Amino acid sequence: MAKYSTGSSSGGGASACELCGAESDSLRRATIAGAELEVCPSCAPHDDARKNRRSGSSGSSGGSGRSSDEPSRKKKAARNVAKANPIWDGDSERWEKEGTNYDDDPLPYLVPDYGDVVVEARQELGLQREELAEELGVPETDVLAVEQGRATQAGIGGGFVSALEERLDVTLAE
Repeated sequence: MAKYSTGSSSGGGASACELCGAESDSLRRATIAGAELEVCPSCAPHDDARKNRRSGSSGSSGGSGRSSDEPSRKKKAARNVAKANPIWDGDSERWEKEGTNYDDDPLPYLVPDYGDVVVEARQELGLQREELAEELGVPETDVLAVEQGRATQAGIGGGFVSALEERLDVTLAE
């Protein structure tokens, strides 16, 4: 799995490529998918600037202007890291076996701050997120998604919301 970072790897000695994670003594700065990263020679061809200009600009170390675009560069890098690393555990087995049918299990309209309601109720009952997930027979990442207010993005169904309401004795759906 690729490693991504928004920090600088400007220390001494070998460092890891921020795209593939390979150790290398010859890292160079490259813009990849809008993020500036320190990359190894194998990943360097993916440099957006190199692809776009093809005119023979020489290097990875830019001169003036670097400090003025530093916040923008970091924001872009953070955005790209978030896109590349969604909060999903990579386990699609549940959907492969059961499928996802939103017509049969639509997500209801949820109350404002439903995530905070779930966290508070779970903590009042003295349950850990992992314990609640196990009781309800769902991945812990589903409980986390609801607690973070990301039920829609995580594809949470109405059945899970109903189970949470019943177990935690809360109202989550309007």
